Amino acid sequence: MHQIAPGTCGMDHMGAGDMTERAEGVLDNGKKLGVHAFIKPTDIVKGNHRLNLAFTASIFNACPGLDPLEEEIEIEEFEETREEKAFRMWMNSLGIDGVYLNHLYDGLVDGLNLLKVMDFIEPGIVDWGRVETNPNNKFKKLANNNYAVEIGKEMGFSLVGIDGSDIVNSNEKLVLALMWQLMRYHTIKFLSELKFDGKSVTDEQIISWCNETVASGGQDPGLKMRDFKDPSLSDSLFFLNLIHAINLKIVRWDVVNDGVTEEDKMLNARYAITTARKMGCTIFLLPEDILESRPKMIMTFASSSHRLSLSENTNRNMCILGHSALLLLSSTNVFLPEVTLTD
Repeated sequence: MHQIAPGTCGMDHMGAGDMTERAEGVLDNGKKLGVHAFIKPTDIVKGNHRLNLAFTASIFNACPGLDPLEEEIEIEEFEETREEKAFRMWMNSLGIDGVYLNHLYDGLVDGLNLLKVMDFIEPGIVDWGRVETNPNNKFKKLANNNYAVEIGKEMGFSLVGIDGSDIVNSNEKLVLALMWQLMRYHTIKFLSELKFDGKSVTDEQIISWCNETVASGGQDPGLKMRDFKDPSLSDSLFFLNLIHAINLKIVRWDVVNDGVTEEDKMLNARYAITTARKMGCTIFLLPEDILESRPKMIMTFASSSHRLSLSENTNRNMCILGHSALLLLSSTNVFLPEVTLTD
């Protein structure tokens, strides 16, 4: 920071022996550059890869320290369909170590990310002794993807006419068919593993919990959700209040708008999804799903928030009581027969 803005950022904290104090100096310099400190000094000290990467990117955006271009450079725009974006964001939200896709098809070519996701959804289903962990040529990539297709069939997917070469060669239609079945499998399993007080969770219980949570801890406790297709949800304010009630420090209300126009609603929806993912929720939906108040996708958002809240409460109670085992939350009668991603 001193290198790119010597007149603004000093080196005073470099002599600090305490690493946390030095990290605080980094964040102070970041504020001087106009970078919002969304990470804590402990994140820097502990080497939180994703947060530190995001913070570094914010510094670059605020003060790149580059000379202006003398001529414009044409950059080919990357177009992504709604389905591709949904699958990519879903995989990224799972929090699997080493799995982060900037592009769906490129991220699946070597088979490793696909196998990691499958093993995350069904722990133990992947025999890692059969996996090429360093797929540095096409044959190893093909072997991994053939194995992924084999596992897909074990999971009950309809993969007629699909083999590993289709994934290696980024056959869009067939890759999307595989990803759709994988995401649907996880969605159904995710919802079927929800329990409250040992009993299956119903839609009415989730809606009631959401309303009670917002009423007791939301920024605007007067907001309510009638059902999962309530059109008033399209401004995302209810969801942002729900997130705030679960984690009082995570929502930056200065970036939230009233959600009157379609553009404002989209900004709120994007922020709600990003914040929920940062909080630890598994995300199955897109901002467009919130704007359109699509009930099945809204249900996954509410259910994920519900599950996270129960998990956090369980961990908190265990710390207080000194319990040594984590209560796993599983099973529901909220069955999702089909999650449609496109109209």
